[in-house]
Amino acid sequence: MKKENLKKLINVASGRLKADIVIKNCKIIDVFSHDIINGDIAICDDQIAGIGDYDGNEIIDSHGLYASPGFIESHIHIESSYLSPSELGRLLVPHGTTTIIADPHEIVNVCGITGLDYMMESAKGTALDIKFALPSCVPATPFEHAGAILDSEKMKEPIKRENIIGLGEFMNFIGVINADDEVLNKLIVAKNEGKIIDGHSPQVYGKDLNAYSAARILADHECADVKEMQDRIQRGMYILLRQGSACHDLRPLLKGVNEKNSRRCLLCSDDRQPKTIFEEGHIDGHLKICVEEGLDAITAIQMATINASECFRLYDRGAIAPGYRADIVLFEDLKDFKIKNVFIKGELVAQNEKYLKETKYYDISSVKGSVKVKDFSLDKLKIKLKSNKINVIELSKGSVVTKKVIETVDIDENGEFIRNQNKDIVKMVVVERHNNTGNVASAFIKGYGIKSGAVALSISHDSHNIIAVGVNDEEIYFAVKSLIEQEGGIVLTKNNKIIESMPMPIAGLMSDKNGEWVNEKLQSIHEKAHEHLGISGDVEPVMTLCFMSLPVIPELKLTDMGLFDVKNSKFINIEAE
Repeated sequence: MKKENLKKLINVASGRLKADIVIKNCKIIDVFSHDIINGDIAICDDQIAGIGDYDGNEIIDSHGLYASPGFIESHIHIESSYLSPSELGRLLVPHGTTTIIADPHEIVNVCGITGLDYMMESAKGTALDIKFALPSCVPATPFEHAGAILDSEKMKEPIKRENIIGLGEFMNFIGVINADDEVLNKLIVAKNEGKIIDGHSPQVYGKDLNAYSAARILADHECADVKEMQDRIQRGMYILLRQGSACHDLRPLLKGVNEKNSRRCLLCSDDRQPKTIFEEGHIDGHLKICVEEGLDAITAIQMATINASECFRLYDRGAIAPGYRADIVLFEDLKDFKIKNVFIKGELVAQNEKYLKETKYYDISSVKGSVKVKDFSLDKLKIKLKSNKINVIELSKGSVVTKKVIETVDIDENGEFIRNQNKDIVKMVVVERHNNTGNVASAFIKGYGIKSGAVALSISHDSHNIIAVGVNDEEIYFAVKSLIEQEGGIVLTKNNKIIESMPMPIAGLMSDKNGEWVNEKLQSIHEKAHEHLGISGDVEPVMTLCFMSLPVIPELKLTDMGLFDVKNSKFINIEAE
């Protein structure tokens, strides 16, 4: 800050100089004293000069609206919206979100630091302030091939960047607990720069949790119940209460929030698809849920503002007070939180649910062409079974957790699988798409419900190889080939014809189109998946398939290296022993 700017700020705050903007007649949410103050908000340049009775060069009468600090999203993967950073900003800002903490884990697993560079440049095209956490686990596991390796040595440059707040969710909690040498190196990289380390520690208890938190891992968004939440708060961690498109933990966890621990609680989405944003909003929707569940509205707003700013050391925002960033949200009441005006750094950027700024889109050429598949053929899909008793991945309703089950299937004289229409068992394949390894792994899945055609995606957490499900090898082959030709995304086929698709040229993870287009495409994909392919109505066809290659969520998953038993941490044969 320059001396002349500080002098101007002090003169405006003292009333000696008119403010640039005054928002009059507000009900100001005081997140420090848990109170509501009637008064004006004086803005000088991009900061709040004061609250009280002020005059300004521009007067905006709020007519008694509530004024809150701008909302802070404490953990989100932009890639899971299928939108570019600048486009996601266009959708979120009208809902009162002024800052997000983004973990670009997905694109860095595909494109390495080049992917991080793209995300940071694209983030400049929106008024939304996007802070990034440097992905800590690339690749996420050694049980699959990713597009990059981000070791401790390669972290030393990006961790120094101004908009990198620290390390992203440290999913390798086993490595932390066991004091793995390279894990310690990564932790030290962040500590040496004085930056935070975000957490991810599902079902970790007792002394293991002590070991994890002893590394001063700051927060966790993976609490399954109130007990896990309380355990982590007792160890000094912040809890991120998650309400996304896939995971809905907010309501059950709110039962554990009280006046004694609420200042250690934050709000997050983790993932947020356009459909969810259009129908439920963003952090404004989280606040509505909090109040519905009986939480005091100001406490909920603290969770969305000052708690997040203090947790992530964003000390310039999170409150309406002198010297803080002029990130301000005006809304009608403390129940529905209908947003009327959004200011970021003192500028009106959204009004009546419309984004007012120009959205600038960054060149995507550096992250295009990420689908690199070697020698893919129909023969690679064939499985010669030695037994008709096989290990099968069984879906659990409404969950990405799967079961390992043994099923008896029909096979021909060559040991090849014959689909029985009376059994909901079909073939699933994963095709490596980063390093031209030529890896193709096949297995079987139960409960997806597909009755004709095939589905292929280049989105499969966390390494994002191609994953496909179909009723026969020919349909799967056609779907995968079509996906390769369109450079990633989503493809639905039937009778060897494409019935719907959504190209995702940005690393095979994100569209370069707007949110409305992506939302329409996703709706069409879902409808045709259910109506034309017969996928079970209670199965989300895209997001469910995305997680069937994630070898850190029990019980059985498929990677490009084979069928993986998560519980026992080993690859297993398709034939059951």
